[in-house]
Amino acid sequence: MTTPSKTPRDEIHTAASELPAPLVARLTGELKGGGPLITTAAPFTGAPLAALRQSTPEDVAVAFARAREAQIGWAKTSPKDRAKPFIKLHDLVLGNEELIDINQAETGKARNSAFEETVDVAGLSLYYGRHAPKFLEPRKRAGAIPIATQTHEYRQPKGIVAIISPWNYPLSLAICDVIPALLAGNAVVHKPDTQTALTALKARELLIEAGLPPHVWHIVLGEPADIGQSLIDGCDHVCFTGSTAAGRRIAQAAAARLIGCTLELGGKNPMIVLADADLDKAARGAVRACFSTTGQLCLSIERLYVADAIYDDFVAKLVGKVAAIELGYGYDFGYDIGTLTSERQLEVTRRHVEDARSKGARVLAGGRSRPDLGRFFYEPTVLAGVTPDMEVFAHETFGPVVSVYRFHDDDEAIGLANDSEYGLNASIWTRDVGRGRAIGEQIRCGTVNINEGVASAYASNDSPMGGMKASGQGRRHGEHGLLEYTELQTIASQHVIGFDPPPGVSTERNAALLKLTYKLMKALHIR
Repeated sequence: MTTPSKTPRDEIHTAASELPAPLVARLTGELKGGGPLITTAAPFTGAPLAALRQSTPEDVAVAFARAREAQIGWAKTSPKDRAKPFIKLHDLVLGNEELIDINQAETGKARNSAFEETVDVAGLSLYYGRHAPKFLEPRKRAGAIPIATQTHEYRQPKGIVAIISPWNYPLSLAICDVIPALLAGNAVVHKPDTQTALTALKARELLIEAGLPPHVWHIVLGEPADIGQSLIDGCDHVCFTGSTAAGRRIAQAAAARLIGCTLELGGKNPMIVLADADLDKAARGAVRACFSTTGQLCLSIERLYVADAIYDDFVAKLVGKVAAIELGYGYDFGYDIGTLTSERQLEVTRRHVEDARSKGARVLAGGRSRPDLGRFFYEPTVLAGVTPDMEVFAHETFGPVVSVYRFHDDDEAIGLANDSEYGLNASIWTRDVGRGRAIGEQIRCGTVNINEGVASAYASNDSPMGGMKASGQGRRHGEHGLLEYTELQTIASQHVIGFDPPPGVSTERNAALLKLTYKLMKALHIR
């Protein structure tokens, strides 16, 4: 149902926010725990969604015990056979209407953003399903003595991977880590955010339908203060997506146990618009890069640097396109962006904008909450005149707010882009791709997109994705994202010639022979 009013921005799309009771009962029935029941609510309307049983530390310990038992057989399964469920998952998850409904109900995002998550998981699942067996093959390495030493590198699973995933992209930022961890031969104990647990439970249901053994992936729920240490204590590797502050605590806890951790953390991502850019395309790209999922994406652009020569023209185009963004809610494609997910995110967004406004920043577009649409709606906002004394200048908003600045030359743009503790994602717009790449190489971010804000790098499944500086460590995607969940093992065998002196040869004589052998290998480029 659509209720029209004066402008497209004010058009309200409505639909029932509650999910079917049998669906919720089926998914929540998978949760076994002794903790309290927490009832989640739909960000669209505040209607109750699901009563979710929280886990105790004892429940987490049971999940690890069952996962560890199941992992033994899973690791013995050939990589080719382990890959089969993930190839099947591609078709089960792609455009899955029920999964999209659940995602929207739990996050409040627009339908297209929820649909894009199914595309992301389908693509990565197929990519790893087809390539993981090759990535995991033993690799021959040069031996100590040519021919006599035969050396191979093996990739062994870590064991149990704890995955702690966020609420903002509950499918992409959970399942895209679960997939390589499982394919590498590990079992997974997964703690999604309680607000978006149904999305994770539905994805697990689909993967089990595709053929995954159920006990290699366990889902537990709870607050970090209650079960966070239990997750670290029970795992052999931890993967976390969330805030930099929480990531630092997890890294410290993992270091105390000498286990590895993969961390994708915060970002204050820059976009550079050079004077030769196609301004219409750049403005459209900025809208998507800044405001998809209401800006609640770690890769979202929050700092926009524009060449002085085209600043006024570009900003005018950007503000016009932002003014045309249609806010709404409902289970259709009839609007552009939805709502923030929680009161906390709304409060941070309000605080950043009001602090900037009170200190002299100009609001070029947006700048207000929209309770007429729903509890957590906030207009896409463009700020100018932002200065370092304003909270929005350096701190991640994680909401629909972007600040625009001028720059005079490439060196200044690079310096401004790098002037942040974060280094997750960046964007450059120019007609000269070579120039864009040269600038990109100087930006300290894990991913850089040219003539795109986010998707070019992120959706390139074969390439690594992750952060520099305070934006994290480790990588997801590509060969790196799979091998992250393995231990390196070297097995070397010795043949004919050994390292002991041959019979009748003195130690001194043997040393002379070894010296001669090493010189010969150098001359022949054998080593």
